[in-house]
Amino acid sequence: QVQLVESGGGLVQSGGSLRLSCAASGSFILINDMGWYRQAPGKQRESVASISRGGDTIYIDSVKARFTISRDNAKNVAYLEMNSLKPEDAGVYYCYSNVRTYLNVVRAFWGQGTQVTVSS
Repeated sequence: QVQLVESGGGLVQSGGSLRLSCAASGSFILINDMGWYRQAPGKQRESVASISRGGDTIYIDSVKARFTISRDNAKNVAYLEMNSLKPEDAGVYYCYSNVRTYLNVVRAFWGQGTQVTVSS
C-alpha cells in the first residue's frame, strides 16, 4: 500500500507565500507523475500543477510564474512553492501520485488534503 502525507497549508495574507509538501511512503516500484489538485467551495476540483519523474512540469494558467512544483525522487517527496498568493488560490489542495505498484500496474494515490486560506 502507498500513503501520501501532505503538509504546509495554512492562512496567509494576499501576496504571501506557502510551501506544500507531499511525501509518499509504502511499498511500490516507483512513482511516476506527482502533482496537486485544488478545490474551492462550490467549484470543481482542478489540476494546479504536475511534475513527471524526469522533471517536466505543467501548470494551470492562473498559477504560472507564481507557483513552482519540484520533487526529490530519492525521498519520494514533491513540493509546491506558492508565491504571490491571491484569494482565488484558496481551497483544499490535494496531492496525488501515479505509482507503479508491485502488481506492475499504475494507480493513483491521494493525500488527505491541506487547507490553503488567503486573506485579502
